[in-house]
Amino acid sequence: MTERPPQALSGAGAEPWYRHRWPWFLMAGPGLVVVASFITLWLAIVSSDGLVTEDYYKKGLAINQTLALSEKARLLGIEAGLRLTLSSVSVRLSAKEPGFAPPAKVRVTISHPTRAGLDQSQALTLQNGIYRGPFRLPAAGHWLVLVEDDAGTWRVLGNVVLPAAGETVLGGADVSGPSAQ
Repeated sequence: MTERPPQALSGAGAEPWYRHRWPWFLMAGPGLVVVASFITLWLAIVSSDGLVTEDYYKKGLAINQTLALSEKARLLGIEAGLRLTLSSVSVRLSAKEPGFAPPAKVRVTISHPTRAGLDQSQALTLQNGIYRGPFRLPAAGHWLVLVEDDAGTWRVLGNVVLPAAGETVLGGADVSGPSAQ
């Protein structure tokens, strides 16, 4: 048996596979998927997940304490009127309980449900019956607002959709007790 030259097996004048465009065209799709998966892996490694908290166990243990603070504010009938401007925040505080004495300072915390990096907290002082202080107006959207006294004995929690026109009222529950459901 005689050996044939390589050209005779593959056809006369045939080019190697890498000189044709179709193999490259067929490999482009899977190649792009591999590149995209490496980009996704890099993004997952370098970016932080703002929804996961480091001390979730401690926060879980403290939930009963925070619920008790909200319940105390509800029993006192504390109502907080919140006004946000571009550079300041003001809080009007009132209570249905006649023995309620307004504290000298309150802490206002505005937090976003999913983006913890945008959260803000500010201690406000009482000036002529209104708590006032500097504040940077957060981005438009749905925000959670927490107003609590400086001593940490009560807290009022509510929602605000920004930009808000006028006063947003938080709390102010009836002091007669829980409603029948």
